[in-house]
Amino acid sequence: MGTRITLTAADGFTLNAYTASPEGKPKGGVVVIQEVWGLNHFVRSIVDLYAAHGYLAVAPAMFDRIDFGYESENYQPDQFAIIGEMMKKFDPAAALHDVEAAVKFAASAGKVGITGFCFGGTTTWRAASAGLGLTAGSGYYGGGIPNYIDLEPKIPLEMHYGDKDTGIPLEQVQQLKAKHPKVDIYTYDGVHGFCNSDRPSNYNEAACKKATARSLEFFGKHLA
Repeated sequence: MGTRITLTAADGFTLNAYTASPEGKPKGGVVVIQEVWGLNHFVRSIVDLYAAHGYLAVAPAMFDRIDFGYESENYQPDQFAIIGEMMKKFDPAAALHDVEAAVKFAASAGKVGITGFCFGGTTTWRAASAGLGLTAGSGYYGGGIPNYIDLEPKIPLEMHYGDKDTGIPLEQVQQLKAKHPKVDIYTYDGVHGFCNSDRPSNYNEAACKKATARSLEFFGKHLA
């Protein structure tokens, strides 16, 4: 359904991306931020999903500054060791340039929302706090809450967490709720990655359908 393209960030860096367009006139744009496996099948499926619901969707390759063209379908422990080394080189400030490039691309369709999963959920929060021309955000199980809890979102934002996520304890989620009462923060019956159907041991279809419906409703409201 979609196609691979390149984007150019404000600092001149060129990165890969995956985009999909709806049939007919788009009703807005959605930037999809990957998990830590690059532009793999799962993240491309989310881009296709938003396109099917009427949005011009695009996912920037957020690790291209570290390992150009990186993507993996390997969810096993050996890949986490590789990802851990990559994250040591990750530059959050430069990453926002890449998000902004994707926002500018999607803005040809009108107002732009952002969503993301795991690493992408955290990036969604950071991007919402930076503005970047975004209108709304809906992030999924963004980890490292203590690191960004003091960032103030500049746009309407909602977040989705699994109540059995051992990497993001519920007490951290409750702290986020208390600190940011204007952000809609939902919890679901699920572990980390409950929306990734490519990880059967993590996927919870019912929880994911409920969260996805909320995201679509949220963007329908704010991107109209």
